[in-house]
Amino acid sequence: MHDLRRQALESGKTVSRKARSKQSSPATSRTQSPATSRAASRSRAASRAGSDDEGELSDETSFSVGSIDEVLNGDGVEGTTDAWRTELADRVEEIFARKGSTVHGREKAYKTYIHILTAQYAKEEIQGKEAELVGTFLKSVKEEKSENETVLAINALAMTLITSPNDLIYEAASTPLKRTISHSLSVPTKTAAIHTLGTCTFYGGASDDEILENMDFLLEIISSDGHTIEAPDEPEPVVAAVEEWGFLCTLVDDMSEQSEDAIEAFAEQINSSYPSVQITAGENIALLYEKSFRPIDRDEDILGDYSDSDLIADPDDESEKPKLIRLYPAYRRTDQLIHALQVIASISTHHLSKTDRKALRTNFADILDSVENPTHGPRYQNAISDETGKRYGSRKVVRIHKGGVMRIDRWWKLHRLQGLRRVLQGGFIRHYETNDVVFETLPIMITADK
Repeated sequence: MHDLRRQALESGKTVSRKARSKQSSPATSRTQSPATSRAASRSRAASRAGSDDEGELSDETSFSVGSIDEVLNGDGVEGTTDAWRTELADRVEEIFARKGSTVHGREKAYKTYIHILTAQYAKEEIQGKEAELVGTFLKSVKEEKSENETVLAINALAMTLITSPNDLIYEAASTPLKRTISHSLSVPTKTAAIHTLGTCTFYGGASDDEILENMDFLLEIISSDGHTIEAPDEPEPVVAAVEEWGFLCTLVDDMSEQSEDAIEAFAEQINSSYPSVQITAGENIALLYEKSFRPIDRDEDILGDYSDSDLIADPDDESEKPKLIRLYPAYRRTDQLIHALQVIASISTHHLSKTDRKALRTNFADILDSVENPTHGPRYQNAISDETGKRYGSRKVVRIHKGGVMRIDRWWKLHRLQGLRRVLQGGFIRHYETNDVVFETLPIMITADK
């Protein structure tokens, strides 16, 4: 891929957003398909928990809606690679022409719309139409004619927002989404609505107070094991609530007032019988501990301003110079929490599958390490590199186009990455290269793979 992105990888610098926005590379991806069964949802959660840390992201995943993949790639279209724009315009008109449409027809139109917006950056194509699109999707959500149509409408709303953010969308969509979360009889619908509420809050113009209000709403779902939304002991909506709470938490600078109660709730959930719930809750605990510290600026004079107990050095740094300042205690019962994390990190029970045991051990070893050593991020390794003579440090990476890596060395970065991937799925790389909104959510320099 000898283009501007390749030049960025070779130079170790990011390309300007304006230059990158002019790049065009065919891509196909899958949309976030609606859950069809509780078992299937658990299978996906287990797959996520046990995923390869250094796995590659690719826009080339399978999807089938008639000839849409050919349209997106320009295959079979005489003299143009812009056929997806025509296809998108047709589907938007079909979505607007709701009168006389059928459930099946709307499902197909929504699915194609999601697929195109996932695979292509289509801000210009939908600009000025966002309000009508959102209104149409919310009609499907309100009427809930079929589970599939409702989930697709909810996901289409999220894709519209991440493609073309609008500060008025939150005001329009938050109440219908919360109503669906609380009162829908469908667990997959509740789960999709929770995820889109997170996306809507993040990108739709929610105020600081509204962000905290929605985090409280999600925490009630988590603390009650789903009882507050009439989904008792259903893992999918609880996992969704934990994930979106963590995603929104990355927007809040000061969590000193919320940290204690939040960690208390997540500490309960690490004892869940569902590994997906345990892992996501543990990741939020790590995030909250990370947020209770801040890095010390290189030229900052800290002598006399802080007690020695609040100055944290990297135990792997021979200089023993403080690296972090503790801003507030994340949790009063850290010793008890560490013991609980140690138990899970060394779990050997045989009532779990081998995959689940491995996922729990791997993830909770990371979470425990970060709670005990705040300078350590996800997948921290103490081993020393033969090439550099330095410790490897955090080795959580996303490989991009086999030529570069995005290093995920802090928990907030992991939560942002996971939040974007939940919405964009296989289209993440395409949007990261072309969509300002996605890049600004995770502004990490891409470096050459070594």
